[in-house]
Amino acid sequence: MSAMLKRLPIQLERNPKRVITRLFLPGDQKRIRDIIERVCAFSADDVKTMLAQVQRSFQTLHPDIEDVFLKHFEAVEDFLPSEVRVDDPLRRLIGAYFTMEYAIESAALFNPSMVPSVDQTGLPPGSVRFAMSLRATGEGHISSIVFRSGVIDETGQVRVDAPGLYSRPLTPILPDEFQKDGFIRELRTLGAWNDCTQAVTDLLGARFTRAQLSEAIDELRANASVSGKSEESFDDLLALTRTFYELQAPQGTDISEVVIFPFADNERNGIEDMRLVRFAADDGSYEYFGTYTAYNGSRIFPQLLRYRPNENIKICMLTGSSAQNKGMALFPRKIRDKYAMVARLDNENLYYMESDNVLTWDKAQVLQRPKFPWEAIQIGNCGSPLETHVGWLLLTHGVGPMRQYCIGATLLDLEDPCRVIGQTREPLLVPTGEERVGYVPNVVYSCGGMIHGKNLVLPYAMSDMATSIALVNIDDLLETLR
Repeated sequence: MSAMLKRLPIQLERNPKRVITRLFLPGDQKRIRDIIERVCAFSADDVKTMLAQVQRSFQTLHPDIEDVFLKHFEAVEDFLPSEVRVDDPLRRLIGAYFTMEYAIESAALFNPSMVPSVDQTGLPPGSVRFAMSLRATGEGHISSIVFRSGVIDETGQVRVDAPGLYSRPLTPILPDEFQKDGFIRELRTLGAWNDCTQAVTDLLGARFTRAQLSEAIDELRANASVSGKSEESFDDLLALTRTFYELQAPQGTDISEVVIFPFADNERNGIEDMRLVRFAADDGSYEYFGTYTAYNGSRIFPQLLRYRPNENIKICMLTGSSAQNKGMALFPRKIRDKYAMVARLDNENLYYMESDNVLTWDKAQVLQRPKFPWEAIQIGNCGSPLETHVGWLLLTHGVGPMRQYCIGATLLDLEDPCRVIGQTREPLLVPTGEERVGYVPNVVYSCGGMIHGKNLVLPYAMSDMATSIALVNIDDLLETLR
């Protein structure tokens, strides 16, 4: 099988120079107050001198650094001594002391997914512009999502554009109003539905605001003995108000400068392995979905990104009894008037799911079990299925001896994707040479390729460190699968 695959001389490697700004809180409330008191004791001249030095050092990589300083000052403003009056330079300098750089790609750049870009203007005939998401991992093994762009020409030549100079985390926008029925369903999904959270929601109307939720919590605190367990439940309620949010997508920004960094509590230890898909709506328009895994340090949560061009990006948590584990990948259009998904729910087999609601997944059936030697431990998908004239092409990964990950393919029936037409008996892509060396050895892995002309264009990660691209003749592959 590997004979029909051509590796391209492309390698995307981690770059420690790509940094973003983050809020830096170096200790408890007392330490924060102590730091602010020290800075407030500086003379006005020292404040201006120090602020000018910091601005000169960091503005070249962060053009919005002054806005960042003011935003981070607001995060600690409540710890200011009551008798201190602060002017604008002091505000910015205090904010600078609570700001840090974070190297988003310092550890790895891997697990790519590729889709056609929104903008296809200005290209030669037969070429397509693509957008590629990647998992970037930095200090503390915190993962975020970054992007690259490029062009595939009519002959199958692939060019990946050099990334922009800056890295810009998108600004989260939180909702203020919530629907109680959905809120309770999400509490159950999080495993946070108990007597305490029920008592709070009983005090709320069918729709409520964040302020009304806080008032209900305060009322329960005042009228009942509150334990440490109760306070944990209150924290769960407030954390859930940050689970669904939007990201402000700046117009005209180079996609390679965009960073989606963990924001919600269920994401605080990283967001991983986005599987992008350009989804065709019934009216012929397109929108983009990305399914990914959020990690809070002890548990994983399946998440969904949804983007319509010229709108904000919506981030949602997937719910339902079958919304679990990793590797959920959405079909690029509806099947039998329903959303469809492939996923691995049990750490071993591939499942097929359909739903009326793209956010709720309750029904699943086994699609494929490990069968061949290269996948005997477990199988999973390598991105969303790709539509061809003979069936859905589903790229898969299998785990075999020595925990080696390889990539193969399965062909599903167009009208009934539960029916497997064929599968590669041998893997398409096996880690060889330097591909075997990295943070997690002996792994090749993809979160999604695309078909262009005569080629399957397959971006893939090498041992959880770097990323490359391979081409497969699509006609040869489909003939083998049939």
